Amino acid sequence: MQRIVPFLWFDDQAEEAVTFYTGLFPDARIDSIGRRPDGTPDAGKALVVEFTLFGQRWRAMNCGPGHPHSDAISFQVDCDTQDEVDRLWDAFTSDGGHEVACGWCTDRWGVAWQVTPVRLAELLADPVPERRTRAMLAMQDMVKLDIAALEAAADGRGGAGTAG
Repeated sequence: MQRIVPFLWFDDQAEEAVTFYTGLFPDARIDSIGRRPDGTPDAGKALVVEFTLFGQRWRAMNCGPGHPHSDAISFQVDCDTQDEVDRLWDAFTSDGGHEVACGWCTDRWGVAWQVTPVRLAELLADPVPERRTRAMLAMQDMVKLDIAALEAAADGRGGAGTAG
């Protein structure tokens, strides 16, 4: 049983956001939509949307204004390839989303994401301290992360913290 379920609050775009998120990832689906009952303001509009991303349950709710998302919490997406990094980055930053730094971006609803290549974690765990340092310095200079540039920096072939 999953004991922690991420629960996202939206002004009134929960269904739109969840449709977007489930369209980005494999093994993603909308599980249920609880709608406001007839005779209430916004009758028929989504209230709570339950969905699954990568086998994990999530919930989203329309709560009205006054509860904006913040960079204090973000969701990290581990990417196997640069193509995957590019695809997700472009999707999250389009239509009002924006780039932040070091692989962080914010989508059009203000939800913060970290689009991170798996290769970065490998480089930051390298047994050679100088390689780890060069990879970290290169990452800190990036907005969207670039696997080839991170590897080149770790190898001392350019990027932050290198002589070449």
